[in-house]
Amino acid sequence: MARGPMNAPFVARADEVALLDEALGRAGSGVAGAVLLAADAGVGKTRLVQHVAAQATAAGAHVVVTHCVDLGDVGLPYLPFAETLAQLRVLAPEVVDEIVAARPALARLMPGQPAAADGSANRLQLFEGLVEVLGAVGTAGHPLLLVVEDVHWADSSSRDVLRFLVSRLRDQHLLLVASYRTDDLHRRHPWRPVAAELARHPRVQRLDLRPFTPDELREFTVAVTGASVPEQALRRVVDRSEGNAYFAQELLEAGTDADELPWSLAEVLRARLEGLDPEVQQLVRVASVAGRRVDERLLRAAVGDAFVGFDAALREAVAHHVLGVEDDDHLAFRHALLAEAVAADLLPGEISSLHRAYLRALQADPTLGPSSQLASHALRAPDLPVAWAASREAAHQAHEVLAPAEELRHLEVVLRLWQSVGQDATADDEDHADVLSAAASAASAAGLFDRCVQLARAAVEDTADDPGRQAGLRTRLARHLLAAERLEDALGEAERALHDVGEEPSAARAWALATYARCALNVDQDEPAVTAGEQAVEVARAVGAGDAESDALTTLAVLVVDDADRAATLLAAALERAREACDLDTELRTTYNLALNRFYSGHLEAAQTLAEAGLERARAVGMGNSSYGLELALTVRLIDYTRGDLSAAPPVTDAPDDRTGPLAAVDLYAATARGDEDVVARAAALEPLWARDGFHALVAGGCAVDALTWRGDHEDAAALAVRVIEFLNRAWDDYFLGGIWLSALGIAALAEAAAEDRLQGRDASARVTLGTALLERAQETAERGRPRGGTLGPEGRAWLARAHAEHGRLLGPAGNDPALWTATLHEFDYGYRYEVARTRYRLAEALLEQGDRDAARSHAAAALEDASAMGAAPLEAALRGLSRRGRLSLAGMRESGTDVLTSREAEVLTLVAQGLSNRQIGDKLFISGKTVSVHVSNLLAKLGASGRAEAVSIAHQRGLIGSS
Repeated sequence: MARGPMNAPFVARADEVALLDEALGRAGSGVAGAVLLAADAGVGKTRLVQHVAAQATAAGAHVVVTHCVDLGDVGLPYLPFAETLAQLRVLAPEVVDEIVAARPALARLMPGQPAAADGSANRLQLFEGLVEVLGAVGTAGHPLLLVVEDVHWADSSSRDVLRFLVSRLRDQHLLLVASYRTDDLHRRHPWRPVAAELARHPRVQRLDLRPFTPDELREFTVAVTGASVPEQALRRVVDRSEGNAYFAQELLEAGTDADELPWSLAEVLRARLEGLDPEVQQLVRVASVAGRRVDERLLRAAVGDAFVGFDAALREAVAHHVLGVEDDDHLAFRHALLAEAVAADLLPGEISSLHRAYLRALQADPTLGPSSQLASHALRAPDLPVAWAASREAAHQAHEVLAPAEELRHLEVVLRLWQSVGQDATADDEDHADVLSAAASAASAAGLFDRCVQLARAAVEDTADDPGRQAGLRTRLARHLLAAERLEDALGEAERALHDVGEEPSAARAWALATYARCALNVDQDEPAVTAGEQAVEVARAVGAGDAESDALTTLAVLVVDDADRAATLLAAALERAREACDLDTELRTTYNLALNRFYSGHLEAAQTLAEAGLERARAVGMGNSSYGLELALTVRLIDYTRGDLSAAPPVTDAPDDRTGPLAAVDLYAATARGDEDVVARAAALEPLWARDGFHALVAGGCAVDALTWRGDHEDAAALAVRVIEFLNRAWDDYFLGGIWLSALGIAALAEAAAEDRLQGRDASARVTLGTALLERAQETAERGRPRGGTLGPEGRAWLARAHAEHGRLLGPAGNDPALWTATLHEFDYGYRYEVARTRYRLAEALLEQGDRDAARSHAAAALEDASAMGAAPLEAALRGLSRRGRLSLAGMRESGTDVLTSREAEVLTLVAQGLSNRQIGDKLFISGKTVSVHVSNLLAKLGASGRAEAVSIAHQRGLIGSS
């Protein structure tokens, strides 16, 4: 008896099943993952998935199996994920409905659900909603197994969802399995780069399903036939099929007693179809033109009333396992290869005729298929006027479901057919330029910026006889050029648009002015940007163009370089206009800029309130992972740290990337202050991202410098500070403001190293020279850099003061002036809690050196209390050491007594006294540098020393090491 895939025997594949079972087990424990299942057609991907899905269901998992369908150029946007939502509404209706209510963009993928009326909905909200649904269905021990079959046929939007979903795999109880045919992936196939990208993700495993071995194929043939096969016939099946399960099964069903077996699978399939009744063969031919799957109602309509034996022919096709029933109302070929073999045997005239049959059926009853399907059949019929109109409607439908790549493809069909169809078929309210402009917007939304600019420029050229309209389209072109980072070109187009739009107040003029202001700002032409921005606000208010007003106000706020409070007022007004205009993107951008304005001007509480509210808003509308949603999350963490919250953020277990890297970098601030042992390693993991975004170099590099200094690796710390500064000088410019911070940290490391040099009797002049150069660099940056507020803000001033104070310490005890540390304390006292405590520590140290014990005790006590409350372990240890060696009486500390050094600590101390680095000590003692660092930290605490040099000095005084 012939078998379909569902009841085909399952043999072998033990390793593959084990891999999938293990991945599903991890998902059940809250470690989400994905498996890319790759194989040639017919090897057995679907059967493996069916077996694993059945096992998963029996074990209590939720299982959803969806499919991508080969619809040629017209793919239905998000088809497998619309199918996923439909199945999940059956599995977990309350969960799905609750999330759809909160994420209304999802309703666009659910038939019968009212689409969100909010025009600000975008693809990110849709993607976030899908991830939220998928993450909410699975639970501990009962994960969700989502299978997406045949992703080599996935539409562009579905490929984007898969990318997004994989990038968000974290602690969900979810396993994604995506299967695809490797034999279909030609060099330019759109799935090829996606598969390569996904395979590099640490949560993704690739499973290449190999053909059966000869022994496995023998087992398979016995399972198929239910009896042993003669050895000679079996050898011929094994040799001919080359381990392909589907080919082998078809050969067996063709009969093993024949003198000769067909050489190709196509021959096998053709021979089997020729054995069917003519009516069945004709029905199968009609079905093949629709692809692997076809709606039964559509197939019935396409064959027409003249085909009186439809039901009988269909029953025979199903009985012979040529066709099968899927999802109740669809018919599908047993295997895609079978559909391809039938279609390949049709003559060109037959193909056109059958497409015309489908076209007539869809025109008679539009409920039988979407406009994209109508357009596809019309193009191949061919019926160009119908194809043109259907493509326009399909583009509109793609736009409504937030599928810009598909919208662009349909609009490009409309443009290609424009001349052939003629003006008689066009809509009164839409012309060629409108379609070009809409296509440009779709290309931009799809991230195809070069194509976007081409289309937008063509729209401008298409309206040469209408200067006013052309000016509006040129304004759009300028904004598209900005998005493509072609800044000079954008300014040129914005200038021409402003010239052509005329002086009469209008929304078009307001946007032309606002766009010119943004373009001028981006090429550092501040004066004309301010003039245009102010005019844009005036015109926008006069004509009620709130969105243009908000855009211009935000630009002006960035340009106000001498008055942070005025900039904040402008941003607050821009935020209000953005909310009134329901412009979510501008609202988030403005909120972020306003929070940063308050942060850099020292108003930390206001900044925190704004950033937290903005982040909550972004997450509530499904924009938490948008560019500004991520920036707001980063800002919240930065403000938390600055205000003294050193609690650890949730760990990111995956390798950092462009999205997670900035957050991972900012988390190092608190990790360094806490004294986490892995700070340097975590910072090093971010170094591959330096070239893509210098922010990683600045923050992670600076935190690593600080951490190295705390653990006593002063040489490495100073060298890293210089390396990061030089890198960012090349990547950004010579006067990037973060250079002040890096310089101060570098000078601090040099001060520690110089103290060791002096203790060992070595010359420290080279360190003083380098530290002086870093101080001069910091001072010059403060004078020539471009701060956000025009003048150096509180943080910049504080780090500049710290650089001067550290330089005094670098010069030796005589240079360690308490007045410099007092000035630094004053600058940090705008709310930077950790640095206030650290500065008090250094101030207490300087005061103690000058004999002012009471003042030293006061500052040390305040610093110790704060360091202990924050959990700043290295700083707390340093303060306790200062108290012991200075015999300061601080609350909660013993006034005397020294812990005994272990023998290993004594060995390490002896080598420290010889001036060896941690790495050199590790080599001598055959231990790791990290272990040496732990020993150094312990002996510093026991001796009450703030650094290696001081530890050696104390040890000499107490006779713990020799004087040689």
